[in-house]
Amino acid sequence: MTSAYDRYRAADLDLDLPDQAWAWNLHGAGEENMGKDGAPELVAVPEPDADHMLVRIDSVGLCFSDVKIMRQGGSHPKLYNRDLAKEPTRLGHEVSLTVIEVGDNLKDRYHAGQRLAVQPDIYQDGKSTAYGYTIPGGLIQYHLMGAEMLDTDDGACLLPLPDTMGYAEASTLEPWGCVMAAYTQRRRLEPKPGGTMWIVGRPGDERDYLFSSGLDAPATIVMTDVPASVAQLVEGASATTVVRDGLGPDDYQALVDELTDGAGFDDIVVLDPRSAATVGAVARHIARRGTLNLVGETELDGLVDTDVGRLHYDYTAYIGGRGPDIAASYGEARNRCDLRSEGTTVFVGAGGPMGLMHVQRAIQQPGGPRTIVATEVSDERLKALEDRLAHLAESNGCELVTFNSQTAEQSLHDFVMGLTDGRGADDVVVSVPIGAVMAEADTLMRSDGMLVFFAGVPNGTMAPMNLSAVYLDNAQYTGTSGLTIHDQQQVVDLAIQGALSPGSIVGAVGGMSAAKDGLQALVDATYSGKVLVFPQIHAFPLTGLDELADTLPDVAAKLGPGNTWNSEAEKAFFDSQLGG
Repeated sequence: MTSAYDRYRAADLDLDLPDQAWAWNLHGAGEENMGKDGAPELVAVPEPDADHMLVRIDSVGLCFSDVKIMRQGGSHPKLYNRDLAKEPTRLGHEVSLTVIEVGDNLKDRYHAGQRLAVQPDIYQDGKSTAYGYTIPGGLIQYHLMGAEMLDTDDGACLLPLPDTMGYAEASTLEPWGCVMAAYTQRRRLEPKPGGTMWIVGRPGDERDYLFSSGLDAPATIVMTDVPASVAQLVEGASATTVVRDGLGPDDYQALVDELTDGAGFDDIVVLDPRSAATVGAVARHIARRGTLNLVGETELDGLVDTDVGRLHYDYTAYIGGRGPDIAASYGEARNRCDLRSEGTTVFVGAGGPMGLMHVQRAIQQPGGPRTIVATEVSDERLKALEDRLAHLAESNGCELVTFNSQTAEQSLHDFVMGLTDGRGADDVVVSVPIGAVMAEADTLMRSDGMLVFFAGVPNGTMAPMNLSAVYLDNAQYTGTSGLTIHDQQQVVDLAIQGALSPGSIVGAVGGMSAAKDGLQALVDATYSGKVLVFPQIHAFPLTGLDELADTLPDVAAKLGPGNTWNSEAEKAFFDSQLGG
């Protein structure tokens, strides 16, 4: 006999669709404006015209970004002051769906029964129109999709799924894709063709510099107090040159306004840097996706106040080298973005859903780090992390070490230094959006290490960083925001290969009516893993996987080591709820 889950997976497209569907529309700021009277509302199930298709939402992962939208309403930056009372939106951007009916003009691209995942970070004509933000998202049972999803600046934002992938696994592709993106080079690492370069020298520097490649890229080169050797190099380039000697930090903004219309310089080169304050003042004027190339042999006189928000959101690149070849700082060969093989990696804020994913990726990464330090301020979260991932670490030959800086008798810095014989960690990944925590993370890193700011803080958040290590020892400071569909495809490929278990990150499941409870659970940090909602199952309450043994023992029996979600547990869960 065919199970309820198998019938559901087959989409049973011959069955009549309901006339109405449950939806959690957001009508304004605040949780009281989500749904109607604290519950989802019934809306009509629409019929697609020639340019639309009707999709069934199978699963939705909840994210703290959803909480931010619910709290801010139309004032959220991606909603552009929209009046949600007149034009509601809907949360839910981590979505797995099935195509139910396809309009005539789309039948050459999609077919009924096709399973897809959403890539929500969408741009239309250069403007962000993300799914689950500007475009109403997946906390609904059925809705239409058209050009807003299928004809974006990057094409369709839907990823075909293999039959072997479960719904919960597919809903984790978006957060997993964000994790993958953190280790994929997003910084621009060469001088920008047609851009504006500012070369800042130090009066008295008489060193002979080279610029072996890249100097022909900028359209404009601005020089401030550069040595004679650099002036000669620039004279031989094709760029328009501007000389502005004798400038101080108070003069920089006027220069930026005059020559870049306030956007900042695409590339800045600082020669023989000595003053941390000067480097910090110059760095404030890097353009989005711009580079700051530090070239010198002398340590700065202190730490540099660095905009860690822009490292995350604007992909500003801090590169450098000892010289004399200025061009030697550029390029991917010198500027790595992935974890050091056989090294020691520290994950700060490892107990939340995203932190867990970073740790799991490191554990399962071929040739990845051998020692993994997971830090948290909650013993409960660290215990959950160990329960979930210790078996993976053991099977992959990694040492998994946990540390709670709130209860330990030594500082995290001292602990890491003791673990590494005073060298520091090869890599530090920060999933906590607090500037002071980011600054502390910098002290954990060895001189040629990498510091990844995965969590975002507002642009303008300053933190002291040891930028001397960038040019003296090739330290890396990186950050990333968002993802592409290619990052999600990488997760799918790894799952197919058996190199990654994306469903292992699930911490709790619930039906459609439990969505608001799921968002509150994110605020309260109730679960260490992801909260998953299955919209086609209406009344099942929010339940942690470690609680399933009491309510659904047949489902709990199918969970993997450490109470981890898998396809067998999903099948048993759907059978229990849909009459299997």
